[in-house]
Amino acid sequence: MTTHSSSTPLAIDVRKVTKVFGSGPLAFQALTDVDFQVHQGELVMLVGPSGSGKTTLLSIMGCVLRATSGEVRLFDIDVARLKDRQLPAFRSAAIGFVFQGHNLIASLTARDNIAMISRLRGRSARAANAEADTLLEKIGLADKARRRPAELSGGQRQRVAIARALAGEPPLIFADEPTAALDAHAGHDVTELLVTLGRERGTTVVVVTHDNRIFHLADRIVGIEDGRIVAPDPSTAGPAHGVTFPTGAHP
Repeated sequence: MTTHSSSTPLAIDVRKVTKVFGSGPLAFQALTDVDFQVHQGELVMLVGPSGSGKTTLLSIMGCVLRATSGEVRLFDIDVARLKDRQLPAFRSAAIGFVFQGHNLIASLTARDNIAMISRLRGRSARAANAEADTLLEKIGLADKARRRPAELSGGQRQRVAIARALAGEPPLIFADEPTAALDAHAGHDVTELLVTLGRERGTTVVVVTHDNRIFHLADRIVGIEDGRIVAPDPSTAGPAHGVTFPTGAHP
């Protein structure tokens, strides 16, 4: 666990964010006045029951969705002011994603899946391949470099997905339920790997999860319920600093 002081710059600064889907009588308010801050280099887990707004908030911070109102700043850049044509380049440069499903390209080898993202982030083919080899070594799959996703286990595919997200050294990683399809052992190993590699690089990591088997790996846990961040409650403090658990999510 790493302690981050209030003097550490913010990587993520979300203020009074509301998200409404649809309009009129069919409108659904997924987020309401959400404030959420993450310091640079911190690993925060965002926890809550299904439908609580976790993935919606992650998608807004990841510049996939736009907030209906409020402010979202990443590394002091007001992403709400970025034009639609600017967002893909910003996402590519600043953000790596790890999904519940690995989302690897089936026709590419593990090495090529990683190197492709490194190339998209501006590295030469030679540098991208070298980085892919280094990351494969770090995730313990150097001997699987030429294997395609179908030839890997679920845990191995998710390890490659983490390496791919880190390729090109984006300063921010968002992981959406990365252990959902894995057993307890594989889920813990994959998350521990994400934590270790993220800290080696000083990467800021936000993990959306309801998997209490991995809570102890976080610097901080923040609860969300019914589209609102849950207020701190010292009586629910757990193994991580600054823990807040929503109803039904306490380990």
